Amino acid sequence: MSVILEFTIEQEEFTLGEVLSGPPHTHIELERIVPTGTSVMPFLWVTGDDFESFEQKVTAHRFVDDLFALDKIADSTLYRVKWRGGHNDLIQGITEVNGTILEGHADGQWHFRLRFFDHDALSRFHNFCTDEEIRIHIIRTYTETERTESVKQFGLSQEQREALILGLRRGYFETPSQVSLNELADELDISQQAMSNRIRRGTKQVLSEALLSTAPDFE
Repeated sequence: MSVILEFTIEQEEFTLGEVLSGPPHTHIELERIVPTGTSVMPFLWVTGDDFESFEQKVTAHRFVDDLFALDKIADSTLYRVKWRGGHNDLIQGITEVNGTILEGHADGQWHFRLRFFDHDALSRFHNFCTDEEIRIHIIRTYTETERTESVKQFGLSQEQREALILGLRRGYFETPSQVSLNELADELDISQQAMSNRIRRGTKQVLSEALLSTAPDFE
């Protein structure tokens, strides 16, 4: 039975986090990880207002061979990072046990949600982090069965749940809205863009769980 692990990690604890620690108010969201022999190639969306500084910092890192901007939508850009050589690190540990990154994003601190085939794979990942002295803060672990039985959580991260609850309580979803996105962001001490991303991703997650899981396929 597959197992889900949610955890947070400081950016300086792993190479990808260190590499991608961009300018203030930069939001980073992993789209996918592609294994390439002894290394991995991350694809990620970056949202912010200083892409030049971000690109210069990433390409200057000793573990980065190149950075490719693949697509741009509004104030977000899709990048592909090409590593220089291999190294033992968090992402490598995930791929070694065939873990799947369901969610990985950063607003300073990184939040990950991973799926493992079974508890043995989860244990091997945990041992990898211990051996490599990679400090992660585990939020929770649960099986798909437990997730179904606790459907009211909708698979939301703690940040998404917090943002949606705050928005509901302050009247953000009312018509007209009783509070601005910037005011909500100030209450959580995060950027307006980070607040927008949490509400957007959280809303999508709730709608997917509530509607798509039981809806018939449509052409």
